[in-house]
Amino acid sequence: MDGARSFLIISVKMLLTEIGVCFLCSLSTTRALFATLAALVVLGSSARAAELFTLRNGFEIRCDHHAQVEERTRLYLSASEDNYIEFVPEEIAAFEMVPDLPAPPELKPAAPGSSPKAGAEGRLSTADLGEMLTKAGHEHNVDVDLLASLVKAESGGNAHAVSRAGARGLMQLMPGTAKNLGVEDSFKPDQNVRGGSAYLDALLTRYHDSMALALAAYNAGPEAVDRYNGIPPYRETRAYVARVIHEFNRRVLARQAEARRAGSPSSALQN
Repeated sequence: MDGARSFLIISVKMLLTEIGVCFLCSLSTTRALFATLAALVVLGSSARAAELFTLRNGFEIRCDHHAQVEERTRLYLSASEDNYIEFVPEEIAAFEMVPDLPAPPELKPAAPGSSPKAGAEGRLSTADLGEMLTKAGHEHNVDVDLLASLVKAESGGNAHAVSRAGARGLMQLMPGTAKNLGVEDSFKPDQNVRGGSAYLDALLTRYHDSMALALAAYNAGPEAVDRYNGIPPYRETRAYVARVIHEFNRRVLARQAEARRAGSPSSALQN
């Protein structure tokens, strides 16, 4: 793909001081969806029930399977043995089997000539949001699933969202950041997504395509990441990075599973 950067599989190990978690994430930081899927082919697994762990601090984590390793409970976020979180047993309040999450809705482009607008409650249609994220991802060479995961974590898809700190819109841009990015109205979804995608692109460049560091900088600011020479020791930031990466992995793996089902012999016969 013209203009595409070179990518690699990264391993990010971070201590989540909020819950005493050792988080090891191996994933592709590929900006193109097809490259991400290709890098994660080995992670595929057959459809089955997932596991849901509730921690004593109220945090919930959905995983593929778990195991006891040296007096710690290891939660594997995918079928791979590389992507896991560890807890001491005392941190776990409950455990249950739950159905696998369905594949996220396909981000289909909106009809030509339409202008994406949020409804009265600030919600966009799946088509409108998909069109904006796809366009922004292509313009800035950022994986669309990563953008979708960030939007979910930042605003839950609410274009009118305002944080306690004053961040606004789908990708929660602070007024100063929005101004520097040329965003005139952060509550206009297309402007917000364009500005937020450009900002994330710049952070990925700054941190040499380290997804974890770029997300930490998006949440806490690049000054904090530079000061600590890594993910800052802030509970909110470390939980945020883990949450976005977990959602990104979930989306990629769900799409991969959907692609396998679509390409299965039984599907071909039905078609």
